[in-house]
Amino acid sequence: MSKPRSKPCLPGPTPSGSAQGAKSALDSLREQIDGIDQQLVDLLVQRGRIIQQVTDIKKRHDLPTFHPAREENLISTRRAQATQAGLDPDYVEDLFRTMLRHSRVGQLSTLSRRSVRPGAKILIVGGLGNMGRFFSTWLRQSDYEVRVLDRDDWPKVRSLTTEIDLCLLAVPIEITPSIALQIGKYLPPACVLTDITSLKRKPLEAMLRGHAGPVVGLHPLFGPATVTMDKQIVVFSPGRSLSKCQWFLDQLTLWGNVLVETPASEHDEIMGIVQALRHFATFTFGQFLCSRGVPVLRTLELSSPIYRLELAMVGRLFAQDPQLYAEIIFATPERQALLKDYLESLQKNLSLVERGDKTEFIARFRQIAEWFGPFSEQAMRESTFLVEKLVHRF
Repeated sequence: MSKPRSKPCLPGPTPSGSAQGAKSALDSLREQIDGIDQQLVDLLVQRGRIIQQVTDIKKRHDLPTFHPAREENLISTRRAQATQAGLDPDYVEDLFRTMLRHSRVGQLSTLSRRSVRPGAKILIVGGLGNMGRFFSTWLRQSDYEVRVLDRDDWPKVRSLTTEIDLCLLAVPIEITPSIALQIGKYLPPACVLTDITSLKRKPLEAMLRGHAGPVVGLHPLFGPATVTMDKQIVVFSPGRSLSKCQWFLDQLTLWGNVLVETPASEHDEIMGIVQALRHFATFTFGQFLCSRGVPVLRTLELSSPIYRLELAMVGRLFAQDPQLYAEIIFATPERQALLKDYLESLQKNLSLVERGDKTEFIARFRQIAEWFGPFSEQAMRESTFLVEKLVHRF
């Protein structure tokens, strides 16, 4: 029986030849990618030129910078386009939201210099402090005449308050009511009196007692390190003659802020949670890490992105002024009572830990999850977005 014929041995590429071919193919593809990237940059330049024309029109006709409906319609359209083209719509949305924010910030750098009431005279009490300087800069670039009254300037109070249109109190929380009473008697009748403290009830009451003219309480939910006002929230609590205060509220909106109206009592109750309780809980966590001598940098090497994010918020607190946070946390008896309730709630969990009661823990967990309801899903989406941004950055 004859032996089966062996298949011919066809010559193949040598290892070196294979690597060289792959390198040549990659170089060609990379050149194509570089060409596309250059086109993308050129398109962004073209887009920027058109946006500048839009900015010029908005400036001439005093139109708002931010158009929420327009932006959301654009995002919806691009997501649909991405899906139809076989692209991840979340990826496309992320790109366009970045471009839209860049456009808004760019427009605001020009449009924010517009003035609702050019040449109006504004006195900032506490104008040498961080927030006082911050608002002074923004007001001056918007063509307002800004005067400053600080600790050593009270002998000049009469001249500083002459013919002013607005008086802004930018002093520490604990002295705001007394300053409001002190400055009120010098203000012109039509002058708007406002403050920017994180408490509203007592400062607003003092401003109303001290000044018979227009009064509104403000609370900017941002600090002096803020670079742009784009979508920054400012809470306002009406005091008296809100319509006569409207021009300054309009100026805040023109700068890009989002205004939220709330009664002073509701503001203070919510800020007890949003600020005092949150900062105190962060303080106690940082204190515990410190007392244990936890190697923070080493934990970051072994951490998940969500832990890095949480620890960043703790570290952020301790990078700032302790006096400011002491004022916020212990500002009122109501806030101190809230913190006491919080500590007592932690104490109730001690027996749970001592017993190692997993069943009870799971039961409480589910009860709280039910209380949070749909917000939990929203929180998952938002935190996932932040975590992914953190992963890309670090």
